[in-house]
Amino acid sequence: MRIVSLPRIYIARLASLNVYDPNGDQVGRVRDAVARPRTGNQPPRVTGLIAEIAMRRRIFLPIGRVTAIEAGSVVLNTGTLNLRRFEKRAGEILVIEELLDRRVTITAGATPGTVVDVAMEQDRTGEWALARVAVREHSGRLTRRGHLRQLEWSEVSGLTGAPDSQGAAGLLAVFDNMRPADLANVLQDLSESRRVEVAHALDDERLADVLEELPEHDQLEIIAALKPERAADVLEEMNPDDAADLLAELPKPEQDVLLDLMEPDEAKPVRALLDYLPGTAGSVMTSEPIVMTPDSTVAEALARIREPQLAPAVAAAVFVARAPTATPTGRYLGVVHFQRLLREAPSSLLGGVVDNDIEPLEPATTLAEITRRMATYNLVCMPVIDDHNRLVGAVTVDDVLDHLLPTDWRDRDHNEPLQLNGGVRG
Repeated sequence: MRIVSLPRIYIARLASLNVYDPNGDQVGRVRDAVARPRTGNQPPRVTGLIAEIAMRRRIFLPIGRVTAIEAGSVVLNTGTLNLRRFEKRAGEILVIEELLDRRVTITAGATPGTVVDVAMEQDRTGEWALARVAVREHSGRLTRRGHLRQLEWSEVSGLTGAPDSQGAAGLLAVFDNMRPADLANVLQDLSESRRVEVAHALDDERLADVLEELPEHDQLEIIAALKPERAADVLEEMNPDDAADLLAELPKPEQDVLLDLMEPDEAKPVRALLDYLPGTAGSVMTSEPIVMTPDSTVAEALARIREPQLAPAVAAAVFVARAPTATPTGRYLGVVHFQRLLREAPSSLLGGVVDNDIEPLEPATTLAEITRRMATYNLVCMPVIDDHNRLVGAVTVDDVLDHLLPTDWRDRDHNEPLQLNGGVRG
């Protein structure tokens, strides 16, 4: 069946489009296209799309199952799909992953350039092929962008085989609006060299967010590939508990080097977390919960929890303590959960609405005990108090889950397989 769409479709523009079945139910999102080389100078034949479905699983969608490619969606002719995780076969080309940002040569004039996008076109028989390549010429001047040219596949060399050099700007532009967890999932599908290239191209804050979502072995691989000064900058952007978890996997000499390169104020909470025994509240807590003084108002507290950079679990409660409010704080007074804030008058003082009838955690409290207490009281976060009744941090439900799950839970290769719902990969 011929696809109802434009006669030429640029693959990078398909990335992140929703995929729907014939009933209009969303199946997943497009992540890439798969092509297979042909003999001679013929452009590779497009065999299908890669879609990401629930649990970040990537599956193969044969191109013959696609009935429409429109401005905002891809529509299939069936709801029966092969849910087996996509595995690349020998000789296949993943268009976005392998061709975007590739350094190539325009045959006429031997002009160097970089692949910006690749278009597929449909012939009279209904087959799709990578017929056109958008290449930006290298101008040789730092202040001037080269000319963008639309070329036939045969007019460009260097499109197949291992690339001599490949950047990451185009790939990052395609996935610019992804959540960190989703971008981390994309990185797991890349080759080691490509993953490192992308890591180098990300800014420190974005890379920190992505590292927090990667399996431990990928975190260590990327940190090892960065210069120590850059690695320290990235660690500064991470949540202290996540930075401490990462550093704890490094040999002590490497830990010390990176901690010494970090700004003292940024390194201090990380060093403190590293001193706690593994599997305790002190080792899993965040040292930067929301802390306010008792004379702060409900309105001020609501403004704090609305800050967009806060994780939902951290924003679920405001801890009240005497100054100073940086951990370790002054005397801990109690907690105000966000639901209580919504019920109180904006002018009310936090000191008058605190909840202090649930015993706080101690740094040495075990994960098993933390889990029991959180489940008993239906809480998503709990304070951690030291011997001097000072707030030193807070344990959130995501901290607990992160440490109760198997160490490789972020690695998709260890996820339980989904049951097949029929269909095979062609």
